[in-house]
Amino acid sequence: MVSTETPVCDFNIPAINFNLKGVDGKMHTLENCKGKNGLLVMFICNHCPYVKAIIDRIIRDASELKTMGLNTVAIMSNNPEEYEADSFENMQKIYQEMEFPFPYLIDETQEVAKAYGAVCTPDFFGYNANLGLQYRGRLDASRKESAAANVKRDLFDAMSQVANTGQGPKEQIPSMGCSIKWFD
Repeated sequence: MVSTETPVCDFNIPAINFNLKGVDGKMHTLENCKGKNGLLVMFICNHCPYVKAIIDRIIRDASELKTMGLNTVAIMSNNPEEYEADSFENMQKIYQEMEFPFPYLIDETQEVAKAYGAVCTPDFFGYNANLGLQYRGRLDASRKESAAANVKRDLFDAMSQVANTGQGPKEQIPSMGCSIKWFD
């Protein structure tokens, strides 16, 4: 497992369209995922200890952001042949067990992850209502273990600002996680 850090936010880069199958059996696009005030696109997977440490917080924040008109979508781009935990069937199980309040999509060709420039799980891309990038940082101070319950909620605070002003914070701390498991 290689630990990787995300690059800094390249403000206003447009979100890239996608058409991916969700664990619900439906096809999801950028257009039908976005909320009136923006969209949080996150690259996650089932096996990564960084994601496991924060999945409850991701669910909490996504639910709260939805009330502000910001939708969330999760994309799994790992090679499931390398990690069985990341198979479509296991994605469906996790989605149901954890009661994700957002679509969970599989990027079978890894083209979407490459187009976005995703490098790790978790990797967060926060867009405003015009689908211009405003946030490319961490969820909070958690790493492979959850941070204290009272830590600053970097992602939530940034996306709340995006919902209210259309702009993300200038100062952002990169996310850290396991590298995406690319096909050879």
